[in-house]
Amino acid sequence: MKNNKGQIRAGWLILLALVAMLVAQQIFSLPGAMLLFLYELPALTSSVEIDILQAYDGHPWLYVLTQGGAVVGSIVVTYIFWRFVNKGSLRSLGFRWSFADFAYGLFLGAASITVIFLLLLVTGNVSMDNSFGAPAFSAYTVAFLVMYILVGLSEEMFFRGYVMSTMQSRGNPKWAVYLVSAVVFSLAHGLNPNVSWLGLLNIVFVGVLFAYMFLETDSLWLPIGYHMTWNYFQGNVFGFAVSGTTPNGIYNVSIEGGNAWLTGGAFGLEGGLAATLLILIGFAATWVYGRKKRMSARPAVRMESVL
Repeated sequence: MKNNKGQIRAGWLILLALVAMLVAQQIFSLPGAMLLFLYELPALTSSVEIDILQAYDGHPWLYVLTQGGAVVGSIVVTYIFWRFVNKGSLRSLGFRWSFADFAYGLFLGAASITVIFLLLLVTGNVSMDNSFGAPAFSAYTVAFLVMYILVGLSEEMFFRGYVMSTMQSRGNPKWAVYLVSAVVFSLAHGLNPNVSWLGLLNIVFVGVLFAYMFLETDSLWLPIGYHMTWNYFQGNVFGFAVSGTTPNGIYNVSIEGGNAWLTGGAFGLEGGLAATLLILIGFAATWVYGRKKRMSARPAVRMESVL
């Protein structure tokens, strides 16, 4: 279990953290699950069969309380492991605040999904059930904004912050840091509804993109911002499934008649080749941003050296 320096190997730490997260997710999701049970109790006593996912569809805030509670559990476990097992600070985990990184991530995630949507729309692979001038705002619009903020924060904190930083601290090569973080990220989505092999492969690709964003900026805020709007614009703006989960967009789209290789089918945009293309463009956009950021920092460094 230990390396030649007497340290617990990265793989064991990551595995232990994952197990602890799964346990914490179940515990932290209990309040929402219990409230759903109380709401649906009349139907249960009348011997009507209840579909849990459909039941949550009627209670968006209970869904957020349940799933959001699980996500908070993940955040708590990640912090505990990093602070008390790895002996690190939040800053060393990647929480080096940068408004520019966060804002660019938010923009890039939203822009990527918008471009995919427009490409599919103009090529006839999707159609809109309501017009741009008639958005269908609902409780889901706000509830899932909260949800995806938490998801973006939690998943980047663990899969990029904890997994990558733990591997780096144990001297693993960069290619392994990239690959392991992305593959573990994809496998975590392996039990999602309507999962497809292309969907899991695209999640590996976007996981590598998030890892590149993290290492390029030395901060988690760029991938956090991208992750938040990538999910939110998919499910709650344009109405696509998000990694197989039910969409509730302000616009409702139909993918019937579209090419599933492009739209991703029931899994959502992440299961289609259109997403693959925009993920690849994301690498170029991140490289350009990182280059400009380094160039803008050089004069300040030179000035400091003169002073």
